Amino acid sequence: MKSKSRYSMPVIAASVLLAPGGVVAAPVLEEVLVTATLRTESLQDVPVSVNAVSGEKMQEAGIDKIEDLQAYVPNLSMSETGIGTNIYIRGIGSGINPGFEQSVGMYFDGVAYSRAQLTRAPFLDLARVEVLRGPQNILYGKNSIAGALSLISAKPSDEQEGMASVLYEPDHGEKIVDLVLSGPLTDNLGARMALRKREMDGYIENTTMNRDEPSRNETTVRAILDWDATPDLSAMLKFEIGKFNVDGRQIEIVNDQPSTNPNFGGLSYTQILVASFGADPSTLDNTLNYKRSSNGDYSDNRTRNITLNVDYALGEGTLTFITGILEYEFSELCDCDFTGANVFSVPFEEDYKQYSQEIRWASPVGGTLEHIGGLYLQASRLDFFDTIVIDSDILPRAVAARTGSQAAGDSIANTTTPRHFASDADLWSVFWQTTWHVSERFRTNFGLRYSQEDKEGSRSLTVADLEGNERPLGTVDGVLAGVFKIERHDLADKQSTDQFAPSINVQWDATDNAMAYATVSRGYKSGGFDARSNGSPSPAPNAGGTSIVGSFEYDEEQATSFEVGLKTSLLDGRAELNVAAFLTEYDDLQVSIFDGTLGFNVGNAGAAETMGLEFDGRLAITEELSMTAALAFLDFEFTEFENGQCYQGQTPTRTVNGVNFCDYEGKSNQYVADYSGNVAFNYVSSFGDGMEFRAATDFVFTDSYNSSQNLDPSQEQDGYVKVNMRLGLADVKDGWEVALVGKNLTDEEVVSYSNDTPLANSSFQSIGHYAFVERPRSVALQMSVRW
Repeated sequence: MKSKSRYSMPVIAASVLLAPGGVVAAPVLEEVLVTATLRTESLQDVPVSVNAVSGEKMQEAGIDKIEDLQAYVPNLSMSETGIGTNIYIRGIGSGINPGFEQSVGMYFDGVAYSRAQLTRAPFLDLARVEVLRGPQNILYGKNSIAGALSLISAKPSDEQEGMASVLYEPDHGEKIVDLVLSGPLTDNLGARMALRKREMDGYIENTTMNRDEPSRNETTVRAILDWDATPDLSAMLKFEIGKFNVDGRQIEIVNDQPSTNPNFGGLSYTQILVASFGADPSTLDNTLNYKRSSNGDYSDNRTRNITLNVDYALGEGTLTFITGILEYEFSELCDCDFTGANVFSVPFEEDYKQYSQEIRWASPVGGTLEHIGGLYLQASRLDFFDTIVIDSDILPRAVAARTGSQAAGDSIANTTTPRHFASDADLWSVFWQTTWHVSERFRTNFGLRYSQEDKEGSRSLTVADLEGNERPLGTVDGVLAGVFKIERHDLADKQSTDQFAPSINVQWDATDNAMAYATVSRGYKSGGFDARSNGSPSPAPNAGGTSIVGSFEYDEEQATSFEVGLKTSLLDGRAELNVAAFLTEYDDLQVSIFDGTLGFNVGNAGAAETMGLEFDGRLAITEELSMTAALAFLDFEFTEFENGQCYQGQTPTRTVNGVNFCDYEGKSNQYVADYSGNVAFNYVSSFGDGMEFRAATDFVFTDSYNSSQNLDPSQEQDGYVKVNMRLGLADVKDGWEVALVGKNLTDEEVVSYSNDTPLANSSFQSIGHYAFVERPRSVALQMSVRW
């Protein structure tokens, strides 16, 4: 069988070189190999700002999903929200809407995973994750306008081997079991089987339901067959199924101000719910203290994928076929008033199917001209459903009290608002990249991709009773328009876009140990249809006499990017230092704007500019001690954005069709910190007969950032320094290890996302916020054995 390469990043080689005469020379860094350019290359030769984290590092540090990975990759942010998922690179992301594909593309073994929900899936037996920052629209062509995450599975090994690992963390009831079996089945057929089972009780106390949350139950199974059919033909087939179920959420009410409405006697929203509507007293908890009040949430997810990768030696080049079949579905219940009062809830479901085929040819390396080109096809179908459920008397009584009309309150009792959204998309694209070795030290890369995508979208929303029977037009429509900005509608449309994305890159080997590069590229992200707006784009009055301004269609987004960088090897191979400077200009930026109650309206904001510096480096300090570090500076500015969402209490700059907007020109964006980074130390010391002591300490830091999409000044997250540590004792000869794994040992309180408490201000004139809170300090025992 072919030899399989193993990669480790940011692990430093513990071995040393022996100089002539038996004198031990200084330690050197182990080469890091990546496939960011679809060829296996040294990280130091890749002309792009890229971070790579090995599967070994992820397992040792307890990096279970992308949300954990962001701590080790500056300028990468990922967070869950009340009804969606955010993932940002360099201040750019797609926002919250099921109709969006992500601006940060995720690729798993070469297959595009463009849905936001898939970024929540747990990691399993990865060789590494590569994070490419900045537009990646040539080789990673599916809307990767902000960057790309490339996940690479660990492949079958040449020899029989296995690994079993267990982790137990008592404070939050976390238990993880990993099992890997790998090796040859025949002379030309290898196999690898991996399984992960993870359970966790949670770290937030739900005082209403007397349980810990979020409780997780995750199971993922993967099987890979690697077949060297002939000297010229090899194939890898991957099957993977997974489930990740979560009960409860890491959400708290963190701000609850007295109402400005004199009818409520100076009480806050939660106090009104308890005093006037008999809500559970736990609802009064409105500070960040790892306690929440809620009537229960859940998220049940199922994923399935099959990937076939075939390589065929065609002449001196290689022809590659990558076939991907991807399916997932999930059902969730959001207690979307985020309190212990039974005000309303939102169940929703999503079903997604995707088929993709890539055919790629790569020329041999070493010639004056090197080429990579191919064809990409993708077809997908998305079905989404959600509804607001009003099944208690709290909201009807509140409406009656506010309006002075008992009939108005009675009209919305036992009411639902079923909404259905569907989208079909067909994409084809061709791409080509040529590297011209002008001289021994100078080369240039020319790339382009042409894409055509056709989409059909439909969305309907009606008003029904709890049994799903449609209710007649009338008073209920006017009340729902006032409370939730909802109108009935039935919309459908088609969209076709053509995109031409070029890129020019030059590289210069200034010395044998320094490579400089410069890149200019143009990227695109296709338009689509809004899945979650509560109204149609037309501002015509509805049956209740109220004009609701919603949205349905949004246009493509464009980015023009400039990047220069320098990658260096220093101190005779003991150190590396890389730097990248970038400027990216975005036009027709796609945004999702909270409507102030519960819905989100999607549109094209205008323009934005992001620029910054990114540093990363490694240093072999001694034979036993090594260091890695990364630091990023980021400046983001909206250069045109008239229709931004106003935060609670903010004076609007303009009003259109009765809707207030605030101008964001000159403002920064959610999640943008002036600086962020990490410093890690890794120590390995041998003693006795094959024994090792291993210690790793990671310092993760960031400046302050705003956690809310409306940039509310009260929702500024303070800067912090997190400390993660791992202490292990291993028997290298017998293959076992015992370790303590500590995360967030400084016990920092970190809010990853916040927003306005639904209905608090719009219905009760009480300013309030809810927040997603990251995990506090945890210490786990990890035991593993390899054979």
